[in-house]
Amino acid sequence: MVVYKKIIAVVVTYNRCQLLKRCLKKIIEQSIPPEEILVINNGSTDDTKNVLKKLKIKTINQDNVGSAGGWEKGIEFAIKNQYDAIWLMDDDGYPDKYSLEILKSSIDEKMACISSIVVKEDNPQEFVFPYPLIKKNNQPSLFKWPRKINNKKELLKKSFDSKYPYIHLFNGALIPIRIIKKIGNINKNYFIYGDELDYTFRLMRQGKIFSNINAIHYHPDVTKRSYTPIKIYYLLKNTLIITKKYYKNVLLRQILQIFNIILIVIRRNGINYFLSIILIKNYKLIPLAIYRGIRGKIGFDKDV
Repeated sequence: MVVYKKIIAVVVTYNRCQLLKRCLKKIIEQSIPPEEILVINNGSTDDTKNVLKKLKIKTINQDNVGSAGGWEKGIEFAIKNQYDAIWLMDDDGYPDKYSLEILKSSIDEKMACISSIVVKEDNPQEFVFPYPLIKKNNQPSLFKWPRKINNKKELLKKSFDSKYPYIHLFNGALIPIRIIKKIGNINKNYFIYGDELDYTFRLMRQGKIFSNINAIHYHPDVTKRSYTPIKIYYLLKNTLIITKKYYKNVLLRQILQIFNIILIVIRRNGINYFLSIILIKNYKLIPLAIYRGIRGKIGFDKDV
């Protein structure tokens, strides 16, 4: 069994000082706490700096270069300072008291990543982000129905030894630094969205990835959050890029992804908002995202 003694917890934050405070408190209270906590502050304009100063948390302040740029900076720090493993999480979720202890005890030398399961903070039996049905080739099933696993009870049926071969990366994921040195850092050109899936597939090339059902990460219900135009754009564009890069049945999956993202936006923002986007305010937004996504044009787009 590989022992990871020197672990750093990295949190990327932007304008969520109260949620960040809760997250850091839960990291500090771990049954086996990490050796270091590092916060990447992506240009927050709220009270984040004061919160971090009061808690005496190590911080790197930088411009808002997107979540991908935040993760890149955190991983770069962990490599440079010779940590054994890095524990990654966004600022809005928080780990159960025993999460890191469970992850450390269940990772082995064949694993590229072990992660917590991500549950709704007000309904811990339900997942915030559903788990796809995984086929033997590690690809999500396209034709089985239902295609998603939405709760712990169903995931347990599909798991072996309390582990399921899929992860939601930036929500309590533990990655050995030796694996990161093999696959390289996060691709910051994804800006927002897509960076986590790209890195997940790169991890899979180096070893097995699992979520441990006993390691819990609590998270707000994201279905209650509306999308801004820029988030709609990058979600659609980068999803199409990832689909083309890593999946089989690319054309069919891309068509399904376009319709799925449109439905998600309508559910969160309402049909009137969606119609205003495509007909009045930003009528070029979705066509541009689809065009650039299919062409694989990764990066920050100044004209959006």
